[in-house]
Amino acid sequence: MDEHEKETILTPEGLRKLEEELDFLKSVKRKEIAERIKQAKEFGDLMENSEYEDAKNEQAFTEGRILMLEAMLRNAKVINNHDVRSDVVTVGSTVRLVDETGEELSYTIVGSAEADPARDRISNESPVGRALLGKRKGQTVTVEVPAGTIRYTIRAIKR
Repeated sequence: MDEHEKETILTPEGLRKLEEELDFLKSVKRKEIAERIKQAKEFGDLMENSEYEDAKNEQAFTEGRILMLEAMLRNAKVINNHDVRSDVVTVGSTVRLVDETGEELSYTIVGSAEADPARDRISNESPVGRALLGKRKGQTVTVEVPAGTIRYTIRAIKR
């Protein structure tokens, strides 16, 4: 592993999604962009050709994303179900919490590449994720967030 690249923690599902995105970018997106550039060149003067400029920018973005995905996959550590414990919070755990107001929440702890707060998938590097790692059912954690301090009590941990 390159010293500048960090380990990417992924679930098997997350690994599959990144591999699919990389395959799509390499096999489909590159061809689409090359065709856009070819067509834009046919419009003539490239200095004032916004279509050409847009296509070149998209090409640069896509190539950057391909490099990033390749690095993530090169440094992937896949968390399988047998790596996930039900007695202590680890990456891959689904944790049921209750906050100070009695509201119940459920989060799945994932690596940062798979974080999706809208789907209750939080990064192990987020304030809440970091606070929960290594904790057990019944323990209370205190989390500093921009809005202040929140206390959560762990009700359940499952794989």
